Amino acid sequence: MDKGHHRDDEKGFGERIDACGVKEPVRTYLLRCADFHSSPAPGLLIGAFMVDYALDLLGASPDEKLFAVCETPKCLPDAPQVIAHITTGNGRLKVLPIGRFAITVNRVSENPTADAVRVYVDLEKIKKFPVIEKWFSNSSEFNKHTMGVALQETIFRAGRSLLSYEKVRVPVKIKESWKPVTCPTCKETVPDYMVVDGKCGACGSMKYYEKTE
Repeated sequence: MDKGHHRDDEKGFGERIDACGVKEPVRTYLLRCADFHSSPAPGLLIGAFMVDYALDLLGASPDEKLFAVCETPKCLPDAPQVIAHITTGNGRLKVLPIGRFAITVNRVSENPTADAVRVYVDLEKIKKFPVIEKWFSNSSEFNKHTMGVALQETIFRAGRSLLSYEKVRVPVKIKESWKPVTCPTCKETVPDYMVVDGKCGACGSMKYYEKTE
């Protein structure tokens, strides 16, 4: 769904949220996340409930300085960015391509570790919601064209009942001083701690483009 299509459908999307009894602040979270993401993707919608649950478990406000780790790069990372200002750009969001649909959230800590909560989609709990289970398991029985609205509405009604959590402890990364280093291959500057085998990542294992001129 493109941005224009999403905006055309925004009224219907909001009406579905209301019809399913979603209360504030999650109602607003869902609308803001869908707009930011450019579509109301199912994983994003579940992610909004996950972030709200994590904040509640921590007793935290979305305006606090918080940190998060997402265990999937798909959809979920947008929820903490929109709801709690936890972004990759401000260095407070880490995205690990593990593939589990889970997020861990913690407050600032002056210690080497921080107490955190890990919220995840519970595979036993989603069995109560067949349309969600079919979508989540990437089953051939799920058809997004004919079952998409039913999936949305089921997610709205299920809310936190899809989720479980555990209390965990995460390491706290201490900011270290760094110096600029000029890569001998491309002659561009990178932080010294990002140099691998004497050169920058783009001239090594992270190369992602070829020059056309």
